[in-house]
Amino acid sequence: MTDTVRLVTAGMMRGFRDSILGTLKVYKMDQEPDSSMTKKPVEPQTVLAQRRAERMKHKDSRKESEPKVTHRIMQCCAWNGGVCWLSIILFNNLLLPCLQWFTESLFGGSGSHSVVWSWIGPILSWTFSALWILPLFVLSKIVNSFWFQDIADAAYRKSRGRPQLPSISKVIADLLFSVLLQSLFLIQGMLASFLPIHGIGQLVSLLHMCLLYSLYAFEYKWFNMGWEVHRRLTYIECNWPYFVGFGLPLALLTALPPSLVISGCVFSILFPLFIISANEAPPIVDNIDFPLRLFSPVVGMSNTIFHKSVAKGTSAPSSGGPGTPSSARQVRVSSEPG
Repeated sequence: MTDTVRLVTAGMMRGFRDSILGTLKVYKMDQEPDSSMTKKPVEPQTVLAQRRAERMKHKDSRKESEPKVTHRIMQCCAWNGGVCWLSIILFNNLLLPCLQWFTESLFGGSGSHSVVWSWIGPILSWTFSALWILPLFVLSKIVNSFWFQDIADAAYRKSRGRPQLPSISKVIADLLFSVLLQSLFLIQGMLASFLPIHGIGQLVSLLHMCLLYSLYAFEYKWFNMGWEVHRRLTYIECNWPYFVGFGLPLALLTALPPSLVISGCVFSILFPLFIISANEAPPIVDNIDFPLRLFSPVVGMSNTIFHKSVAKGTSAPSSGGPGTPSSARQVRVSSEPG
């Protein structure tokens, strides 16, 4: 029992440490050459060799024109913090108070201004949410997914070389299955917060969010490594203390804001750093004897739904496990908090 507690504690501390220290790698990420660009022996300068050299120069110039990691991270911060979050703060703390003061001044401080404002205030809030926050939130989900992908691919090429990409049909099948599974797991974590025992429900829900955020961050790397869905989930369940510790900082920081939209902004600002940390994380050596099978219920549900809907027109995943080919690296717009 003591050894088990020690392994769980050590795994959580190691995951927490890697999630924080890995973010420091971003400062020198753009200065490192791609691992895929290895030196090749000098060839005789034949016509064929000269043409090949010209193609390589053209390819290298295109790589140099690709957005850098730090540039994409700054874009995430500027968009999610400077546009989305700042607009909400200005509306709630500047525009609404000014309009309330103007309404009070217009009615001369009489009691009727409170009645008028009780109608105007909610109407303005609902209008702002419908015409600005909701479209901006949807647009942010789409834009962020592409930026996250650029950051993950660039980080992987810097440290590990060229990704092992499957066929497009496997990508689509795995994308659909992965988004469905993550959405159901998010719902499972939200339902866990309603457990009747005080404090236990919140703890179980936090555990779900830690594992889900770790899956978000690591599956970019695992997809580029050629890992299938069932291998990713099994790896998380068998090493759950590490991934609970890894996802804990992001889970706590996104739980602090009272608004779901602001929580999504915080997630989108910080998540690129956790992608870098996941890409730089060392392999796990200490396995836990008892896996935490929190993904098993949603895997069964996802398999059932996937077989009855998407798999009718494509090759269905194996019913014995999560079993679709790997994806999850592409646009995930339905299950991420931000």
